[in-house]
Amino acid sequence: MSVPKSEYLSNVWAPGIFAGRVLFITGGAGTICSAQTRALVHLGADACIIGRNVAKTEAAAKEIATARPGARVLGLGGVDVRSFDSLKAAADRCAKELGAIDFVVAGAAGNFVAPIAGLSPNAFRTVIEIDTLGTFNTLKATIPYLLESAKRNPNPNPSGLTGGRFLSVSATFHYTGMPLQAHVSAAKAAVDALMGSTALEYGPLGITANSVSPGAIEGTEGMERLASSLVTSSADRGKEVPSGRWGTVRDIADATVYLFSDAGNYVNGTTLIVDGAGWRRQGAGGVGLDPGMQYPDFLVNGMVSKNVKDGRKGKL
Repeated sequence: MSVPKSEYLSNVWAPGIFAGRVLFITGGAGTICSAQTRALVHLGADACIIGRNVAKTEAAAKEIATARPGARVLGLGGVDVRSFDSLKAAADRCAKELGAIDFVVAGAAGNFVAPIAGLSPNAFRTVIEIDTLGTFNTLKATIPYLLESAKRNPNPNPSGLTGGRFLSVSATFHYTGMPLQAHVSAAKAAVDALMGSTALEYGPLGITANSVSPGAIEGTEGMERLASSLVTSSADRGKEVPSGRWGTVRDIADATVYLFSDAGNYVNGTTLIVDGAGWRRQGAGGVGLDPGMQYPDFLVNGMVSKNVKDGRKGKL
């Protein structure tokens, strides 16, 4: 059954603004990235979603294709973003089968709750490899196609068509620091820095490179791994966010459409934060904490929530 449009795209966007465009997206079967993909497909794009799990990725591609009659959505599983060769082969296949690569989203990521004292070198390295190295590999594998797209689609384009755009999915933890998230903070800080360098080096060639930083997003596996399952009320979850709620996948999809659309053609080398101003109260957040756990007591006493999803076990 197709996902209702209202869950992944607002009504402000003109139909067909991405007609003839092609999206390449890592982590495309995930909750946030699949919404980003659905939004672009609904608005006319074809897409190639990349993932490690073959069955999950192929199933997600078939479901996302229902967002628009005639849409072409490839699901390329068995691809590890830590391997440049694997990503390069996927990018080449995408361009061959769909004709181009105009937009790229580096969305593959890894996360879990862990204090530095409990964070092994291997676990830290794994997150750096997936998030930071994976973003770099995605950029290197797709930049030749983005350069071609930028040539076809000058910025700005009198026709309103766009291309040559790169977007990384980042986070806000490194803005202030976040207990239990040193690994992700380091990885995403590097991702944001990479986008700045990419904008400087490739901006003169017509490419834009930005990050989008989601806050706490409802119904995502990411929040299952970070937020205690003991907090079940939407009102309680939104107390620490100035806007009074967690975000939705549609919030991130709309931000993606903006950055890839003609409206975002002068946005380059920056980060679009989509978190209801939550990062400004980050110290009050509940990452890895059960109700009643207070900073710094939970760190001093070695208390971390046991009620978050363990990605290694696939259960709470």
